[in-house]
Amino acid sequence: MAPLLSVVVPFHNVVAYLEECLTSLASQTLDDLEVVMVDDGSADGSRTIADVFAAWDPRFVLVGTGANVGPGPARNLGIEAATGRYLAFADADDVLPRDAYERLVRALEDSGSDLACGGVQRLESGTLGPSPLHARTFRRGARRTHITRAPKLVRDRTVWNKVYRRSFWDACGLSFPPGLYEDLPVALEAHVRASAVDVVPEVVYHWRLRESGASSITQRRTEAANIAERLASVRTARSLLARRAPALLAAYDGMVASWDLAIVAKAVEAAAEPDRSALLGLVGAYVDQIDGEAVRGLPAIRRLELYLLRHGMVGELAEVRRSRREHGGRVRVVPRGLREARWFAAYPYYGDRARRIPAHLYDVTEELELRAGVERVSWRGRSLAIEGYAYIRHAEDVRTRMKLWLVSPGTQERIPVVTFARTRRPHPDGADGPATGFVATLNRKLVKELRGRWSLHVELTGPRGLRREGPVKHGTLRRRQLRRAKRARAGLSDKVSDKATGKESVRTVSQGG
Repeated sequence: MAPLLSVVVPFHNVVAYLEECLTSLASQTLDDLEVVMVDDGSADGSRTIADVFAAWDPRFVLVGTGANVGPGPARNLGIEAATGRYLAFADADDVLPRDAYERLVRALEDSGSDLACGGVQRLESGTLGPSPLHARTFRRGARRTHITRAPKLVRDRTVWNKVYRRSFWDACGLSFPPGLYEDLPVALEAHVRASAVDVVPEVVYHWRLRESGASSITQRRTEAANIAERLASVRTARSLLARRAPALLAAYDGMVASWDLAIVAKAVEAAAEPDRSALLGLVGAYVDQIDGEAVRGLPAIRRLELYLLRHGMVGELAEVRRSRREHGGRVRVVPRGLREARWFAAYPYYGDRARRIPAHLYDVTEELELRAGVERVSWRGRSLAIEGYAYIRHAEDVRTRMKLWLVSPGTQERIPVVTFARTRRPHPDGADGPATGFVATLNRKLVKELRGRWSLHVELTGPRGLRREGPVKHGTLRRRQLRRAKRARAGLSDKVSDKATGKESVRTVSQGG
């Protein structure tokens, strides 16, 4: 009887990682599967590992290409040999959590969608961390959605964090092209042509950064030939969207500009002639196609790099990137205008008349977002202490005044918090920071009068009309939590923890900063 799921695993010279990958497939909680291993001309002993799995477990099937044809054709060969009702792909150097396929297949069985996709983590030196490419896409799950209703799915451009309904795959005539980055056009075409898609927020794939052996395609991404193939794949996918889903072009262009072209910028910075000129020619032709609205929606640093890349200003590009690395993303901001000022980041060459870089590329006004959160709530004697942080992104060094208040979500009643201290906090780079922290105190009488839920809100005001306000993350106070904190107060120190504030309070204020 045909298995429920077929997993296609092409491999080429990955002896250091193949066993771990295949073991993770053999131990899946969904055991009604077959694993089609495709030897893509390996010469390092990888095939021996595959032979062992094929002999040991009848669910493992080994086929071969005869010569190294690349991941796309190798996957196509595996698809021809696959017999399952559902279809999945795994790269031979990666690893899957034990319940990955159970989650994805269950979603499809319940919903009837054509494909299910799930969260991804990066695996480096045995440690798991977020995958920047996928993190935003899988914050929340969804059933029977579609890329046209959820444009963030343009970032879901890999095939190995998914399960496809085989009948859907065949009906669309999907197959992988030769060359590198072959999965981008296929992944997006499947998204566009699917009747419905399930988004599984749980992590279903561990994407490895290799530590030994030959570097992966992704790790060789700044090589000139690699960049050329990347841009060819990006153009192919864009042409597909232009034909089938033009409304997605702005979201797609924004993703490419923030992800792929950032990689291209790094490659151009490192390249020597004649590779540098060739890369600039390739990227220039692509940048000219990009949707203008997508570019305007990018962070200023990306807009600036894109401009320098397009105009071949390689020395300036290298300096901008060096400055960003050196300062860890921190930048001084300056206002322009009298009352309702626009704010500009003082990245290199800001105001440099000789280079004539447009000033609007440095405009970060829309990036000046409120960042606020509660880190600890504890009783100190007869007062409740709320420790947290509040600052305006990019404007951490701008002097601001702070107001705090509690809001009842039900009645919208507001209670001002009149006693709090501004505190200094370290920046991520370890340097001393400005007064971006706070410790607010509520007296016992007020706390006893609170009923239901109350949310902490903050307002920060600075010079030249700068003002941001909003709720404080993790700032919801519930009566039950306050009672629990009160019962535990005897074992708590009266000192504010270093983790919460970074340093001792620098001053106590009443509504000011």
